[in-house]
Amino acid sequence: MSQKPINTITVALILGFSFFVIFFGFLQSPSLLFSRQSLNDPVNSEIKSSPEAFSDLVGAFRKWDSRVGCSRFRERYDNQSMGPSPFQEIGGDSKCEGLKLKHVSVLVKGWTWIPDNLDDLYSCQCGLTCLWTKSPVLADKPDALLFETTSPPFLRRTGEPLRVYMDLEAGRKRSGREDLYISYHAGDDVQSTYAGSLFHNGRNYHVSRHKNNDILVYWSSSRCLSKRNELAKKLFSLLPHHSFGKCLNNVGGLDMALSLYPECANDANVTPKWWDHLHCTMSHYKFVLAIENTRTDSYVTEKLFYALDSGAVPIYFGAPNVMDFVPPHSIIDGTKFRSLEELASYVKVLANDPVAYAEYHAWRRCGVLGNYGKTRALSLDTLPCRLCEAVSRRGGRNARG
Repeated sequence: MSQKPINTITVALILGFSFFVIFFGFLQSPSLLFSRQSLNDPVNSEIKSSPEAFSDLVGAFRKWDSRVGCSRFRERYDNQSMGPSPFQEIGGDSKCEGLKLKHVSVLVKGWTWIPDNLDDLYSCQCGLTCLWTKSPVLADKPDALLFETTSPPFLRRTGEPLRVYMDLEAGRKRSGREDLYISYHAGDDVQSTYAGSLFHNGRNYHVSRHKNNDILVYWSSSRCLSKRNELAKKLFSLLPHHSFGKCLNNVGGLDMALSLYPECANDANVTPKWWDHLHCTMSHYKFVLAIENTRTDSYVTEKLFYALDSGAVPIYFGAPNVMDFVPPHSIIDGTKFRSLEELASYVKVLANDPVAYAEYHAWRRCGVLGNYGKTRALSLDTLPCRLCEAVSRRGGRNARG
């Protein structure tokens, strides 16, 4: 007996129902969306959490601990394969053989943001010691002169300090007069990432346990670049947000953070500056928008690391290889979504899923994984020793001019 052909209307109904199930399952599960964006799947990919508004971050951690836990998270990311390394090699006893000086002094001659508290006498690897200072009195006979904002001398003769030029901006342009060049890129003489703690000393580090439920995203920008503003404006049309800076400000002025969050005051006797309470203010939001000035490989700046350190989840637009610099499953790479609408939908779902949201914080609770240890090891915090090592290998003042 021959089978009858399937009715076309029945086929259409089946396909329509299947699409309905898949589509709404996609919206209700951040894990499914994550998979479609070719990002790292969350460990709890099999967990189908029901939407649940939450504000208590510690409570979200407890739920994640009971349903996922660090052992499963580490198992997932311990052996994660990495692409080509964006980092210079550091450390190792074999590198001690090339040192020509046991003590190196670096005199910082021109700078804009290199912090004063970097000045110190350092005990480095291989028995090397390093004096880093802005004082020509303490470094009366330096082995190297460091220039950040001004060009080094045109000529250098044997017996004079080596010339070091530092440029951490995206353009990464040498002065043409340096003996050693510092940038954010592994291809240059000395690499320095923006991940160090010295970028944000002297600030209020109160971290709020409770996150805003009604306002999801924090943003603050004082340099109103047209493309960045356009991107932020489009995303903010889709998500509730607070913008505290000069650009797209919607909180009633530039000094509103302390009015909203008085616990973020740093010192009652000092006129507050915006950076004094930056981290504390960020910590009240589930997400922080971080948009770089340019989309350049390895150019991952403090905009991202401030957000990570504050206990928020960054929504990031910038370096294409950003995942090589951050802890596993710690940020939302906005460029991996097909549209801002799709990104906003994901953020809204994540904001109401305490388990999925808590997993974005697992990296700080389960130990250093992935490349993040290298990101921190190559930061400004360790630059003095690494630069002094490079100067020692060249022989300092004894290097030929």
